[in-house]
Formats: sequence, structure tokens, C-alpha cells
Amino acid sequence: MPTALDPQMKVMLDAFNAAGPMFLRAETAEQARAKMRALLEANPIPVPAIYRVEDRHIPGAAGDITIRVYTPEGSPPMGVLVYFHGGGWVLGDLESHDRVCRALSNGAGCVVVAVDYRLAPEHVFPAAPEDCYAATKWVSENAASIGADPAQLAVGGDSAGGNLAAVVSMMARDRGGPAIKFQLLLYPVTDCALDTPSHKEFAADGYLLSRADMEWFWKNYADTNAEKNNPYACPLRAKDLKGLPPALVMTASHDPLRDEGERFAGRLIAAGVPVTCTRYEGVTHGFVSFADGLDKGKEGQRQAADALRAVFAR
Repeated sequence: MPTALDPQMKVMLDAFNAAGPMFLRAETAEQARAKMRALLEANPIPVPAIYRVEDRHIPGAAGDITIRVYTPEGSPPMGVLVYFHGGGWVLGDLESHDRVCRALSNGAGCVVVAVDYRLAPEHVFPAAPEDCYAATKWVSENAASIGADPAQLAVGGDSAGGNLAAVVSMMARDRGGPAIKFQLLLYPVTDCALDTPSHKEFAADGYLLSRADMEWFWKNYADTNAEKNNPYACPLRAKDLKGLPPALVMTASHDPLRDEGERFAGRLIAAGVPVTCTRYEGVTHGFVSFADGLDKGKEGQRQAADALRAVFAR
């Protein structure tokens, strides 16, 4: 059994739950996106100051991709993190994860490149991973233009973005590059089976993410068995995880995704990949995004930034 909810987390959950279910699972993707935008706009929080933020358009797998480049104070070239936002491959954008990207850039002293990849159900699997891989390849090949060092390249993301970071690492290994030094996986989605103990324990609404939410996301993203058995959709189903970059995997005790994230970390370790796997007790899915009111969110951001700084110092 997990520990009790962190008191700060409980205050946040009570406020979220009073507003009703987080996602409109019975409605359209666009209605769910509108609700997410409304929630963000109703709770404005000042963003961390940063030296420079710039939006760019780069060539992608099926047209231009918008990226947002965050640059902290310092002397180039810097290490660079290519970051993929969460939201079940259906929700989220550059704005929804702006504060996290700023915090990681400032904390790690690195350039962060956030990727506005195509969303489902308008663009189903493999649109998102192909966009994310194309953006990572572009960053590697054009690092100097954003003050980054191509030899100091990491990928990262939260939830579905953690899935995409793991998948891009596999694609880079399988396709002969680019060379990725590190993968930052924050409570990642790694499988579609939804059969772990944590999926059963936190199946109901009330903990920000539920089993029904994940069923809805998967239905929108990759609805056939052939797609779901593809390791680029479900990295936990990959037969071979050897040769992947070192990883930091963070999980949350009160998260249905907890066990599949930790199983993936275990599979990486078994394949000889250096991994740090940290479970944060008393918090839910998404806790790293709640650093303004949650001490453990601050701790998670600090651990992620410190890990990146250490990798880029080598």
C-alpha cells in the first residue's frame, strides 16, 4: 500500500476534484483540450524568468514543427534537452509545459527545446514519435544555431512525453543516431495493458489520472493491436533495450502509471543501462508540474535538473 497523501498534494487534489473530472472522456478531443486550457487560464501562476525564449519552425516528418527554445544565462555551447510534453498524446502544447521547461533550463543550465508534436486523434501513432525524432535529429544537426553542443544531447518528457522520450531513444539507437547521452522519464507511459497493481489501485477518478483516462488516451492514439504491440508505441514491449542511454525514471506513489514506469526502469537495468529510479511518496501523476504549491514537485524538478547538469558536465 502507498503512503498517505502528502498534505500539500491533498489540498491540490481537493481543489481539482471540486471542479469535476479533469478530462471530458465522453466528449471530443477538442472539448477536452478546451477544458484543459480553461483550467490553466483560471489558475495563472507567474512563470520563472529566463534569459531568452524563442519559437522556431523546423522541418518535420510531415511538414513544419514548431519548437520553443529556452536559453538560460551562460556561455554557449551548452548541453541541450529536447523535451516532449505530456497529455496522453491528445492534450498539451508548448504553453501547458512552459513553466516546467523554464525551470529545467534554469536549474540545469542547459538549452531546452520543447516540441509541439502532432496530436491524436487527428494524427494517430506514429505521428507523434516521428515528429519528436525529427525534432531531436534537427537539434543534433543544428545545435550551433541555438547555442547548444550536439555532443551533449538529452531527451525528456512527462507522462506521454516520457513515453516519447523513451521511444525517441530507441529510434535513435535503431536508426544510427543522433547520439543521445541521457533520457529523463517523468512518470512515463510504457504499456497499454493497464493491468498492473497500481492501475487497479488507482483506477477511479480522484487522483488526477484514472484508468478510464488512459483507456481514452490509448483509444485516441493507437487503437489496434498491431499498433499497441509496436515497441515505438509501448516501449515496455520492446524485446531488446540494450544500448539505450542512461536514464532517470521518476514515479509517483498515487499514480496508475507507477508500476509500468518502474517495470520499464527494471527492464533497462536488466539490459545493462545505467538507471536511477525514484518513487516520490504521497503524490500523484503530474506532481513535477505543481512545484509552485508542492514541495515534492520542487524536489522532483531539482532532481531532474541536477541529473541533467551532472550528465552535461561529463
